[in-house]
Amino acid sequence: MKTNYDVRYAAHPDDVKGYGTQKLREHYLIEKLFSPDETNMSYSMHGRMIAGGAMPVEEELELEAIDILRSEYFLSRREMGIFNVGGEGYVKAGDNVFRMGYKEALYLGKGDRKVTFSSTDPQNPAKFYFCSAPAHAAYPDHLTTKENAVHMELGSLEESNHRIINRMIVQEVTPTCQLQMGMTELMPGSTWNTMPAHTHNRRMEVYFYFEIPQDQAICHFMGEPQETRHIWMQGGQAVISPEWSIHSACATRNYTFIWAMCGENLDYGDMDGCSTSGLK
Repeated sequence: MKTNYDVRYAAHPDDVKGYGTQKLREHYLIEKLFSPDETNMSYSMHGRMIAGGAMPVEEELELEAIDILRSEYFLSRREMGIFNVGGEGYVKAGDNVFRMGYKEALYLGKGDRKVTFSSTDPQNPAKFYFCSAPAHAAYPDHLTTKENAVHMELGSLEESNHRIINRMIVQEVTPTCQLQMGMTELMPGSTWNTMPAHTHNRRMEVYFYFEIPQDQAICHFMGEPQETRHIWMQGGQAVISPEWSIHSACATRNYTFIWAMCGENLDYGDMDGCSTSGLK
């Protein structure tokens, strides 16, 4: 078992305007999430969000309290959401054991307890993508399937953004302190997500992209609405979106992405819209 992590520091939007391609990728792109029998994560100073991935194959992986947390357990002062984007697997949190299938989501509340990840079949290992935020209270663990999520159908094929938003770790499903997570599935023929674009200075966000073939790619757009930047990404990668930034993407075919937010409030609709024709 091996745990790897790095720290991403927050940046002022005026500074980001001067970033070249490589520097932009170093600060915001999380390239490596899944490696056999490893846990990889990035700690962002934007919202103090942690985004990571655990891929147990031959071993059971423990969610270790990385040094920067200065706590005995990873969840001592945190809550987290976990999505399985691989084969069937198990998450153990203290005395609770959860079997997770593909595209199922698990909320774990704050508490001093050990968390481990394992796969049912090493030939088809689970891939646990997770996001974690600081928590002030302990709420019950909760497993969410697509069937009991809150669904929203938006967009159209004519605008290349026909999509289903599955809100899976939100207040309507289970109480949380500040973390919200969900999964957006783009329909065949649609490639644009989160259009019209928006910002929300009350919350930061992380996007994780998957279900896109290896020979295809995603272009994620970020930055202030009047001065945007882009990052080319592959499936199985994530990108950090600061509070002041738009977060949108277009790909060479349809795909699925998981969004995670933390910050000032739990109002899903709290956003400041940007005119599509006014983006620069």
